[in-house]
Amino acid sequence: MSHGNMNLTLKVWKQKNKNEKGRFETIEAKGISPDMSFLEMFDVVNEKLINEGKEPIAFDHDCREGICGMCSMYINGQPHGPKQGVTTCQLHMRSFKDGDTIVVEPWRSAAFPVIKDLAVDRSSFDRIMAAGGFVSVNTGNVKDANNILIPKDDADTAFAAAACIGCGACVAACKNSSAMLFVSAKVSQFALLPQGQIEKQDRVLNMVRQMDEEGFGNCTNTGACEAECPKGISLENIARMNREYMGASFTQNK
Repeated sequence: MSHGNMNLTLKVWKQKNKNEKGRFETIEAKGISPDMSFLEMFDVVNEKLINEGKEPIAFDHDCREGICGMCSMYINGQPHGPKQGVTTCQLHMRSFKDGDTIVVEPWRSAAFPVIKDLAVDRSSFDRIMAAGGFVSVNTGNVKDANNILIPKDDADTAFAAAACIGCGACVAACKNSSAMLFVSAKVSQFALLPQGQIEKQDRVLNMVRQMDEEGFGNCTNTGACEAECPKGISLENIARMNREYMGASFTQNK
């Protein structure tokens, strides 16, 4: 074995589908390089399982570059594992020690039913986004995009909110399974820009209504969502969304 490789014990959640009961299975991960990402380690483990005629571990992945939000796993009690500001695919095995036991679970939320093992159905997020509807802008004749002046603070804040990759770590971290950080990031990304003003009130009311319909819990401002967000989305977005929502409700009720 090459120098510095690790032998690890994985306790992985195995569940056939959302209706079956799941359970932890113990799987040995041997000869793991500290330079591997967590997903590469899973690839190695799965290859071995397949060679032994066993069922591989089902997990979600796509870009493997920290931008798609698919690789959501609960690792040793933390969404995306022990490191701050990274997704699971950006977590390297050097964050663990030889001989460690690593517990891996799916996101646990009624609004994210398990598809299989560690893969959950996050289409509830898509439906919240769809409820937000279109951004319609009366462009008139074609103008240069730079003609729409946006204060730098607003542009920066909207850009920071738009960094949300919809991974759901905020929901997984929240004791109430609240989606407020996700929804508020999506609301902020439009509400701060002049292009997003026309549907501003309908958007926030519709997105919040859809969030409630999907069965996410209430926000009690514990801040676990911000702490676990791989993109560092700010809690200020939740305060902004609450203001937007109050204003929209007030206007609609008048």
